[in-house]
Amino acid sequence: MRETPLSNCERQFLLKGIEEKKRLDGRQTYDYRNIKIAFGTDYGCCIVDLGKTRVLAQVSCELVAPKENRPTEGILFLSLELSPMASPSFEPGRQSELLVKLNRLLERCLRNSKCIDTESLCVVSGEKVWQVRVDVHVLNHDGNLMDAASIAAIAGLSHFRRPDVGIQGDQVTVYSPEERDPVPLSIYHMPICVSFSFYLQGTYLLVDPCEREERVMDGLLVIAMNKHREICSIQSSGGIMLLKEQVLRCSKIASVKVSEITDLISKALENDRRARKEGGRCGFAESMPVERITVLKSDGAQIEMSDAEVGSEAVTMATESQSAEPLSEVGRVPSPVVRAPGAVQVGECLQNAWGLGEEEDEDDEEEEERLEMQEDNQRPMKSKSEVVVISDSEEEEVVILHPKKTQVKDSKPETKPEAPSKKKKKKKQPLH
Repeated sequence: MRETPLSNCERQFLLKGIEEKKRLDGRQTYDYRNIKIAFGTDYGCCIVDLGKTRVLAQVSCELVAPKENRPTEGILFLSLELSPMASPSFEPGRQSELLVKLNRLLERCLRNSKCIDTESLCVVSGEKVWQVRVDVHVLNHDGNLMDAASIAAIAGLSHFRRPDVGIQGDQVTVYSPEERDPVPLSIYHMPICVSFSFYLQGTYLLVDPCEREERVMDGLLVIAMNKHREICSIQSSGGIMLLKEQVLRCSKIASVKVSEITDLISKALENDRRARKEGGRCGFAESMPVERITVLKSDGAQIEMSDAEVGSEAVTMATESQSAEPLSEVGRVPSPVVRAPGAVQVGECLQNAWGLGEEEDEDDEEEEERLEMQEDNQRPMKSKSEVVVISDSEEEEVVILHPKKTQVKDSKPETKPEAPSKKKKKKKQPLH
């Protein structure tokens, strides 16, 4: 997805403000945005906020075989990623021109400046060395990604600790942090990038340009320097011609900014070291608790309720004096019960009347159905042997068929009471 281009009105507004030395966020020409550095629970995890630009750096290491031309030196690998989460203009799985440019600048700033002692990463000469990998992820893009990425990378390397290694003959043992304390990296200096944007053919310049200011700039100058005023790398892009005086002026400004940022990194490392020594957490680690569920956690407000019962008695007495009937007859409101500091409850065992009417109707219907079923069960069932009696009011005389069977049945002892058998009545035939 391509980024939305600026309109002519926006472009003219930005350039007019730069001519009048006014910026969108109210900064001066040489001012940096607020820089916030925080560390995670693991060593080597660092997150840097440069205004609204946010970058995360994670440092890791592993044992690998060294390079053939440098058998006694470790390897420093750098990788920068631009995800669509940072900006809709970044496409996943595609190396854009901006990504290639940032990766090259980061390698020149850190690896080519020899800021880390790579020989101290050697375990066995020609066989095993430590490969330190720095993965930089851009979380939000609001301009000046290079400065934020360099700060996060060097701060993560300074915060990182590699496992300790023991060698016995040909056997190499890597100790866990519980067995031996991890070993910090040997860092010679901290190179940090400072970006300068030029406008109107180099007439005006700004330090730390934001995303909208980068869209209207004519050229960009990036200077990587340490606090000893040693230039590690310098690169100009945009196709503008810069004078020697302009480059010297930018280098002086960069030296001041680099010293301030280096002090800020050192202070953040010291605060994290002190917090870990005391057993606490600081910075980014506070928002990443280990083995703890925080979904249902809520902060309770401290409320003073020591006089709640006294106040309720006063309200009760005032109500009794105003009402015609005493509350003892009507029903006194129970006194409040203080369950815990900051919590109070008035009344106990209160019944919830929500939806009681619907439940009563359902109970009545169930009771009616139950009664109907009982009545049906109580009704006598007609047996198959039962004989239907047909009566005729015109005939009075009745002839009984099979009288012998009836006598035999009557002579037998009755074990169970049986219903008397009913025979059909038949009409008497007239004699001719």
